[in-house]
Formats: sequence, C-alpha cells, structure tokens
Amino acid sequence: MLKKVSAITSIIFLSACSITQNIEPAQISKGSELCIIENTDVREGFLKEYQSVLSSKGIPNRLVSENSVPESCEWTSTYIARWTWDLSLYMSYAEIKVFHNGSLDGEAKYDSTKGGANMSKFIDAEPKIRELVNELMQIKSASLFFRRFG
Repeated sequence: MLKKVSAITSIIFLSACSITQNIEPAQISKGSELCIIENTDVREGFLKEYQSVLSSKGIPNRLVSENSVPESCEWTSTYIARWTWDLSLYMSYAEIKVFHNGSLDGEAKYDSTKGGANMSKFIDAEPKIRELVNELMQIKSASLFFRRFG
C-alpha cells in the first residue's frame, strides 16, 4: 500500500513539474511580408532572434507599432516572452501568434511556468526561439505544381 501511495505521489509531483510546447503552424504565402507588432515589454534579444530566423527562412519582415499597423500588413505577428529567476534567469514563457488579415493563422507556445523542480526549464532562449519559429512558419508555395502535376 505504501508503494502505491508513493508512486501516486511521484506521478502527481512529476505532472506538476511539466513543461509544455504547442505549435499550430501558420501557412504564410511565399514572398509575403510579415509585420511584427513590437512588444517593448519583451527583452530585445527575443525580437532580434525572431527576425533573424524569419530572414534565414526568406520571409521579409518589418517592425510596426501596435498603435499604427499599416493597412498594407496582410500578415501580422505578435509575441510575448517572460523570463523568471530560479537559481538563474531563464525564459519561462514564450508565445508567437501569426495573423492573416486579422484572423489567427498559427501560434507557437512554450510554457515552463509549471516546471517547478524540472531542471529542463533552464534553457538558452535563442535556440528555443529558433525552434518555435522554424516549426511555426510554414511557407505555402504557389499551387502551380499541383495544377500541373497534382
């Protein structure tokens, strides 16, 4: 009986120390520009890495103000990230959303806020941002191939 209680307690403790990551890819059209709505509450390095990954994927992007998003921005993106102190400073939460004409098209979330004693929460932010953006941004190419060969 004591072993069962111990096992159940361990399972509950471990599940309380979970880190989650969910990605629903965005299907951005090839050659489309992504307007990133600046979030001044997030560390500057997050935005730099986000834009760097977009550029490496060939996705043109520009930074716009939340108060003045141009009508020409067909594709927009928002981002949130938080850093937490627990023995050291680490990125505990990140969320990137991509919108097409104002409708949510894809999002990526990383959440270690319930990580508790899970040491996997101590990550380098840049590789995690790269991973999230690479999985989030799926480039939709022209359907000419499918019309001809599909």
